[in-house]
Amino acid sequence: MPAKLDNSARRRRRSLRLAAGALAVVTSAALATPSAFAAAETSRNAAPRDAVQQQLDGLVGRDGFPGALASVRGAGGRVRDYTAGVGDLRTRGPVPRDGQVRIGSNTKTFTAVVVLQLVGEGRIDLDATVEHYLPGVVRGHGNDGNKITVRQLLQQNSGLPDYDDVLFTKAEDLIDKSHSYYEPRRLVDAALTSAPHFNPGERWEYSNTNFVLAGLIVEQVTERPIGEEITNRIIKPLGLRDTYWPGVGEQRLRGTHPHGYVAVAPGAPWVDVTDMDPSLGWAAGQLVSTPDELRSFFEALMAGRLLKPAQQAALTKTIPAPGFEPTGEYAYGLGIARRELSCGGFGWGHGGDIQGFETRNLVTRDGRSAVVAVTGLPTSEQMLNDVNNSVDVAICGTGR
Repeated sequence: MPAKLDNSARRRRRSLRLAAGALAVVTSAALATPSAFAAAETSRNAAPRDAVQQQLDGLVGRDGFPGALASVRGAGGRVRDYTAGVGDLRTRGPVPRDGQVRIGSNTKTFTAVVVLQLVGEGRIDLDATVEHYLPGVVRGHGNDGNKITVRQLLQQNSGLPDYDDVLFTKAEDLIDKSHSYYEPRRLVDAALTSAPHFNPGERWEYSNTNFVLAGLIVEQVTERPIGEEITNRIIKPLGLRDTYWPGVGEQRLRGTHPHGYVAVAPGAPWVDVTDMDPSLGWAAGQLVSTPDELRSFFEALMAGRLLKPAQQAALTKTIPAPGFEPTGEYAYGLGIARRELSCGGFGWGHGGDIQGFETRNLVTRDGRSAVVAVTGLPTSEQMLNDVNNSVDVAICGTGR
């Protein structure tokens, strides 16, 4: 799914990367007329122009994202929804409150939860090898499923290459391949044309290949599709009505949604990629949700509603994750990340990038939570940092 930034960017958690040289910030003048930056807020309890709204206004007016939307819960339990910018650059229609977006690599946390539920049922062993569940799948160019455990897949320290690096080699691929369909084994096989980056367990490095393999293990054990398992084990029990696993070949978003965009060259206009095939993400990045429902999922997970205590402990046992994001101190558990907050303490979440959309999210132990989504992929580290910082502001500024 990537365009590349540099070698260090391969260690980042993003499922799509920024292109160095090929991509640059697209100025607001090149994107839309000033009317595109008229911000709007809808709120269950109105608090106009607060810190979160200012952050979203900045993501549109300063950074040039077409639109932004957020869902935030303060420590007192009050939930607010926000929007800024426009939901469609052609019609100038508004960003829908709590509209559906593609959540990209947040899907990894859903996949990890299913794996850990199966661990709790005695059907998967975290310390068993990939070879045990998927005989002969991980072989070639020094990659060896006999040496990699299920835990190492979920913790992103398997050393396996990322299939993104093989399938997406130039910025234009983000558009040109947006309608391409990928079988999961095709994704894995693409990764295995490269040598492992390090010995399993030696260090941390983000790779989408890990979670595609985790999805294949779920299917091997349950003899059911991973999307069905996520739906029956997480989406339906939590009553997430606007969260779903797109079917094979399904490219359109089902519900009310903003349009999503990609820019692929300095000064280039945003290209609408709202309709696209998310199979390139599969168990690592295929899901659709809304800011409110994604926030509810992470709240339920951190409240212990989805896993047994032993698996909850495994989920949140972290290792250092240098380079997970360009800024901030992060550690990585099993499909979930922990970030130090500017106001002290930690937030838990993941985040996700896929053509057209970027989401960032955190939830704290004391009940604060926030999801911010933008309707275009960042074309600079500053844009990415500003999205991340907006979540920190939302968490740290909602103590009431």
